[in-house]
Formats: sequence, structure tokens, C-alpha cells
Amino acid sequence: MSAFKKSNIPVVTLKDMVVFPQGVQPLFIGTPKSIKALNVASSSENSEGKKEVLLVAKRKSSKQNPQAKDLFEIGTVATVLQLIRLPDETVKILVEGNSRARVLKLSDNQEYLSADIQLLETIPLSGDLNQELRKDLLDVFEVYASKNKKIPSELSGSLSGIDDVSRLIDTIASQLSLTIQMKQRVLETVDEKARYDYLHAILMEQVELLSVDKKVRGRVKRQMEKSQKEYYLNEQMKAIQKELGDIAEAP
Repeated sequence: MSAFKKSNIPVVTLKDMVVFPQGVQPLFIGTPKSIKALNVASSSENSEGKKEVLLVAKRKSSKQNPQAKDLFEIGTVATVLQLIRLPDETVKILVEGNSRARVLKLSDNQEYLSADIQLLETIPLSGDLNQELRKDLLDVFEVYASKNKKIPSELSGSLSGIDDVSRLIDTIASQLSLTIQMKQRVLETVDEKARYDYLHAILMEQVELLSVDKKVRGRVKRQMEKSQKEYYLNEQMKAIQKELGDIAEAP
């Protein structure tokens, strides 16, 4: 089999999640077939001594026993770094993404899913363009993070240490609250320039939405402050009028 193809890789199906290459991600797995796939992967190692699985997202999260048509065609080959069996019979794993892969054939032996896959090579950028796009992406993400309070302040600093724009794109995409379809598109786009264009457009749109939201929240706050001020003034006037009325009625 070609160096870019692998056979009988145990498959772990994911619900509402995409794991990207080069990222380290904790996962909780409860599906019996996926747990069995992890057991198989843990009992065997590849030629490099790694315990590998293919992580593939479900097209519909509600699908309990997914077949080929229920899964996206492209997933991530990942190494299982840690596996912990929990009391409720679920499994917590720590995985590290290795590479994008296309499913050529999905097999189901009733115990677990396995796949024949083709590893996907990305179409890299030239050195100068890589640095230019990296800087642009960091700049727009910094603006986005400054407007989004849900983004940890230390994240921008950790991203600045990533020199490769391909890895930077995947890392940022993993941190954003995107739909499964949007994250899957980032995963499936092997042309790094096209992937950059897509994520950059998403960030710019998010920045615009957050700016509008901030203006709306500011307007609402001002209106509430105005209404509150008017309420207190009205109450104060009523109190003064009552006081004047009491004085006028006094003998």
C-alpha cells in the first residue's frame, strides 16, 4: 500500500466536533463501537510505535449507529496519547491530530468501524506569503479577541508563537464557535491559501457582528439609564408634590 494510504484504521466517530491536525484535544467517548475501536487501537501500534485512530465527525449528531453516508468523508488521523476508563463506562481520551485523511472504504464488523484511508497533503505557501498571511491572520484575530470576552486573553500570545500559517489556521478554527459544517470545511480545504481566505472572511464577519452588537448594547444601556433616570426624577417630583400638599393642608 502507498505511503500515503493506510488500511484498517480504527474509526472513532465524533458528535458536533472536528479535531484538526497538530492539535491536542481531550475527548469523551461513549459510543460502544468507538470505545471498541479505541481498545483495538490501544492494543496495536503502527510502524512508528503510535496508537492511531481516524477521527470522523457525524453529519447528524443524533445518529447513533452511523454508516458511511452518515459520516463526513474527510477526518483526522490522530494518535491516542492517553486513555482513561470512567465509572459510567465511557472513556476519556487525549488525542493529537496528525494529518488530514480521506475515507476510501468504511468497514463495519458489527463491533467497530475501520477504514482504508488516503492521507491528504496540503498545498503549502511560499515562505514570504506564509509570513505575510500569518501576520494578517494574527492581526485580525487580535481585533476579534478584543471584542469577544469569551476568548482567553492569553490565547493571542500563544498563537503568536506559531510560525506555520497552516497550523495557525487550524488552531484558530478550533477555538471559534463555528458550526460543524464550517469547521469541516476548514478541515477539508487542503489548499492553504484557500483555507486562509475562508477563515479570514469568517473572522472579519465576526468582528463586524461584534462591533454592531457592541453598538446595540451601548444604545440599550443608554436607553435604560435614561429610563431609570426619568423614573427617579418622576418619583422625586411625586415626593415633592406630596410634601407641598401636606404643607398646604396643615392648619
